Amino acid sequence: MNKKRYQIISKETLANDIVSMWIKAPDITDTAAAGQFVSVYCDDKSALLPRPISICDTDGNGGLRLVFKIVGKGTLELSKKNTGDGLDILGPLGNGFGMAFDKIAGMDNPDIAFIGGGVGIPPMLISAKSVNGRKNIILGYRDTVFMNEDFDGYGNVYIATENGSAGVKGNVIDCLIENKLHPDIILACGPLPMLKGIKKYAEENNITAFVSLEEKMACGIGACLACVCKTNETDSHSMVKNKRICKDGPVFDVKEVDFT
Repeated sequence: MNKKRYQIISKETLANDIVSMWIKAPDITDTAAAGQFVSVYCDDKSALLPRPISICDTDGNGGLRLVFKIVGKGTLELSKKNTGDGLDILGPLGNGFGMAFDKIAGMDNPDIAFIGGGVGIPPMLISAKSVNGRKNIILGYRDTVFMNEDFDGYGNVYIATENGSAGVKGNVIDCLIENKLHPDIILACGPLPMLKGIKKYAEENNITAFVSLEEKMACGIGACLACVCKTNETDSHSMVKNKRICKDGPVFDVKEVDFT
């Protein structure tokens, strides 16, 4: 797999530091799956490492949607790109929610919870669109709400904000409890504290859960061991109890992951 140059179709600012882009990338969208990501390269050669960005959506016509937060020099450069500009991208990369979808296919009319927190919200869109069933979508924010309307029609949408400005005041677990939701299976992406809470909640309530881990990455293809997480099983590549988030993940059965 080699990085290629793709053209930006459109760009939109969703919030002060959240940017949405549609990119014409048919060879990526032809094989992209929910939960996978792409590595986006900066033109500034001092930014050697690509920026891993989750796949938010595809349009069935070669369009790839990426939604990202401006957190540093690299993403700031990407945010200044405009319609018609080019981006060097490698992807699709990683293992997505395929195992979760297989599990759902074997369940009898399951109640599915798609949980996204912060910049973990965008990959939940393609995930919610990729499977049928009774779907509840729980979106957690610190304060500013974005992308919530994109989920309309794909499930019942619930919102939690830390400051109480919209939806339930609190986190995504508070939202589950207050709305009396009882999922049979959870698919989630978000910051580590949120995923730790989901692991605890799933274990206490005997719920199957799959989580997508967010982590800084280097190569993005599993060669450098820069992005590893502790697991309960020995990795055949490194021979220790960890796994490479970029290659073995980013999606894992939450029972595999050791968050201690």
